[in-house]
Amino acid sequence: MKEFFEKNKIFLAIVVGALIVGIAIYFSGREEKPLVREQEQIQSCENIPELPDGALKIATKIIDGDTFLIEGGYSVRILGIDADERGYPCYEEAKNRLEELILNKKVKLEQGEENLDRYCRYLRYIFFDNQNVSLELVKSGLAVSLFFPENVKYREEITQAEKTAKENKIGCKWSSSVKIAEVQNQKSNFQWEKLTTEKLGFDVVGACLAGKYLGRELIVEGKVADTYRTSKNNTVFLNFEKAYPNHCFTGVIFSSDLYKFVQNPEDYYLNKTVRIMGEVKEYQGRPEIILETPNQIEVEK
Repeated sequence: MKEFFEKNKIFLAIVVGALIVGIAIYFSGREEKPLVREQEQIQSCENIPELPDGALKIATKIIDGDTFLIEGGYSVRILGIDADERGYPCYEEAKNRLEELILNKKVKLEQGEENLDRYCRYLRYIFFDNQNVSLELVKSGLAVSLFFPENVKYREEITQAEKTAKENKIGCKWSSSVKIAEVQNQKSNFQWEKLTTEKLGFDVVGACLAGKYLGRELIVEGKVADTYRTSKNNTVFLNFEKAYPNHCFTGVIFSSDLYKFVQNPEDYYLNKTVRIMGEVKEYQGRPEIILETPNQIEVEK
């Protein structure tokens, strides 16, 4: 055996060296993957042309109450507000009002702190005839205010307009809860076994309406459009209807409760329509329900 190793030590050294290099390449490749994905995401916006602050462009198509296209087919996300997407109560009214305000008209696009979002949409405050479109939609009760720390321009007047509309029950967003419940019942085409009004006695509302019921125990229904698990404290966030930071509601599972749920809930619930039950709380201006047990969440059948 000793003679074998003596005769083949060079060959064995080459084999061991190759194995070490192969393992190093494998693990370094695994670590690099997130960086590659980040670069691909950044590169995907490279073909979006520069849009000077205050540029004047024609609005060519309205997508919903907070998103539209300009000449060239480029997408614009209106800052300072959030409006319902297709399938939710105020979608049609908000979309129609935005069409009345800006469709086929030349509008001024005023930049906030960020230029583009992750979907390569321009992030802009919109003005027509010196009228702040965000403010008009919120005043009319067709959108809610939505601000982040980096975008504070016009925050005071828009949030005050929302408060006034809410207090006076103006528009689709703030009309009677009876109307909201009727719309929600009409749009829910799924079957539920556990989380129902009949079994639990709680009202069912759409995810983007939950913010109107802070402090109440409810059943909230919607699609999990985006999920995230923090690396720091291992908390899982289930963001509803739109990806962060444009989501309208969140289900939160803290690390201390994760062992009770399915493995990797951030993957399991993604892109599924679910109902979650609990007290609606507010965190950083957004409604959320904290999920402590699996009995609080149900996937549609």
